[in-house]
Amino acid sequence: MAITKLYSERQKELRGEDTDVYVYDKVPDALRNQIWMIVEENLGDRNSYYNRHQQDVSAAYDYIVDTLRREYGVFELSPTMSTADKFNDLRSFLLKEPSVDKFIDAVEIIAHIIDSFTSQFNYRGLMDAREKSNAAIAEINHRFKRAMIGFEYVGNEVVRIDSEFVHVEAVKPALVILRGRGYSGAQQEFLSAFEHYRHGRAKEALVDCLKSFESTMKAICEKRGWIFSPKSTAKDLIQICLENELVPKYWQQHFSCLRAGLESGIPTARNRTSGHGQGVQPTEVPEEIASYMLHMTASTILFLARSEERIPSTETLA
Repeated sequence: MAITKLYSERQKELRGEDTDVYVYDKVPDALRNQIWMIVEENLGDRNSYYNRHQQDVSAAYDYIVDTLRREYGVFELSPTMSTADKFNDLRSFLLKEPSVDKFIDAVEIIAHIIDSFTSQFNYRGLMDAREKSNAAIAEINHRFKRAMIGFEYVGNEVVRIDSEFVHVEAVKPALVILRGRGYSGAQQEFLSAFEHYRHGRAKEALVDCLKSFESTMKAICEKRGWIFSPKSTAKDLIQICLENELVPKYWQQHFSCLRAGLESGIPTARNRTSGHGQGVQPTEVPEEIASYMLHMTASTILFLARSEERIPSTETLA
């Protein structure tokens, strides 16, 4: 269904009530209702679910519910629902589940099913299944944004948004680049950093930021045939990139500042990943530091990858 900008929303914009500040600890009832409407419209309604001639509908709902039940270790998502009534179990869960993280879990799996299963040609007999699925994903993200809930489905996962501007200008373009050939390792680590961050694991998020940063440089070195050791640290890889002028000489001093920021989030790469404990007092990483480092990592990956694209190709790259 097309998104309609109502009079009340236009007035809200005119009054300057829309901001770039998101919330993460509460899901409005209106958003819950809208997500369920999207689910029914795209996956199929209750009648379609119980129609034996539309088994693809029941398969979609059953996969979502079975996955959540298995991961949570429960027989019903909602205590008041019957184990066999998976359609209403999912509906009740989306509309009433108090945990924001669990609500996001459900939305992520739903969006994945819409993106990968209901988009298949002829789902529910629809000739335009892909177009409808794309529209559903776009509407889910739009509804989150309109409700000022700081999450978006992108790259097969729900990621947390702290700033709409940084998200649009750095994070999303970085994810697009990392989907390209040769960057799969860096992509996985970058998405893992967002997943840790979404669940409040700031220290782990920083670890994967560094891993993704290093993997991006290794991928570039491999593409360009620049010699490096698999055990090379971020410092080593940066030096190789600088020596080969991945970064123009007039930008190298500035890039050193970016490197220092990435390397100082946690003392060293080795301390982040293995071999060293944290001492008597547990170390805590503030959420704002994790957010800053995530966005810095996105910007740096984007900068590196686009710099690599700028270099003339001297040979056919594998």
